[in-house]
Amino acid sequence: MTKKKIKKPDIYKLTSFKMIKKLNHSNTDIAKSIRSVFQVSYAVEAKLLNATDFPPLKRPLEAYVNSETVFYGFFIEDELAAVVEINHESKATHIQSLVVDPKFFRLGIAAKLIEFVFKTYNSKVFTVETGLANAPACKLYKKLGFFEVKQYDTNHNIRKICFERIM
Repeated sequence: MTKKKIKKPDIYKLTSFKMIKKLNHSNTDIAKSIRSVFQVSYAVEAKLLNATDFPPLKRPLEAYVNSETVFYGFFIEDELAAVVEINHESKATHIQSLVVDPKFFRLGIAAKLIEFVFKTYNSKVFTVETGLANAPACKLYKKLGFFEVKQYDTNHNIRKICFERIM
């Protein structure tokens, strides 16, 4: 018996905004789903950054449930494939977190979520940061019009890079 190969969907042929939903993170079951995607995605980033002590992997469930940020999920066939966490203030919108489940890497989902954020929030300034050694994220942010504004070292020995996009 041969294994049936599962074809990943061509998300560029789909209307992504129908696939993106606001998540009620105060619901414990939904928060668990969010945290699950964060855990698998940040485990990959921790390896990219050679981080042994990576704070995003230590974020407890309660931090999702009680967060004052807004979460949006990207769904593929009812499966939560990616999450963007937004901190919107009067002068700027900060992409607090952007995570994609590794089984959905390289499908353009992160770009679709960022484009959704640009269209959803009427901000003049958008900001995001990541680990400097996270080359795929840095490349994506630059491709989407972000530019580097600074770098700094965390107390966890991770070099971070901050990006900004002015609309």
